[in-house]
Amino acid sequence: MEDQAIALVGLDLYEKLIKGYTEKQWGRPCTEIPAFIIKRIPVRFVYDNNYFNDCYQGIPIGGYNKLISGLLKDIEVKCNIDFLNNKNEFELLADKILFTGPIDEFYGYKYGNLAYRSIRFEHEIHQIANWQGNAVINFTSLDVPYTRIIEHKHFETFGDDIEKNSKTVISKEYSLEWKRGMEPYYPVNDQKNNTIYKKYKNMADNEDKYIFGGRLAEYKYYDMAPIIELALERAESIIKGSK
Repeated sequence: MEDQAIALVGLDLYEKLIKGYTEKQWGRPCTEIPAFIIKRIPVRFVYDNNYFNDCYQGIPIGGYNKLISGLLKDIEVKCNIDFLNNKNEFELLADKILFTGPIDEFYGYKYGNLAYRSIRFEHEIHQIANWQGNAVINFTSLDVPYTRIIEHKHFETFGDDIEKNSKTVISKEYSLEWKRGMEPYYPVNDQKNNTIYKKYKNMADNEDKYIFGGRLAEYKYYDMAPIIELALERAESIIKGSK
């Protein structure tokens, strides 16, 4: 990744903006991180501070909870249940099951566990209307222990409306190496882990009942828009195949 980043933005910007943040995020030297990580980020020579080049960017009005609630309307939902501990029961309920959890856990870590990065969040309430003026600020220095601060009100509140609420909530994100029992967030797609994943994928490809999808089940770093597109395409394919 280091070579790719320097080729894209030069040594100065790499060292000031990318190196420290990336090594905090992944817990590894940039020389050991796959190059595709930096290729996700667009490089521009204009004053456009959008993260991507997409025409439409943002989050759903009301947040993702509202979006997911709408998608699950009139569908039975069971929470706080370990699917793998109740696998036989759920297999009786449907001809097809979409599994989005860690693929190595699904197969009982037969070939060992895959590496992931996890996140620890610290939430704070401050008696101030505006803490940082932005929804997200990244902290690129290794001297700062967290990778970024989220100030949630800026996702949906703008201009004078920000001052109407005299308090604000912020969340600090600390990147951690995943251990069993923790929430996995990001797959570590280095050569060693990709080799292990291929063994699990070979097993998954022979499953008739299960469909494996998402970051954890496919051990792939997906952004939001591509994974939604992939889910729609996969659903259409499954529906056509069942007719």
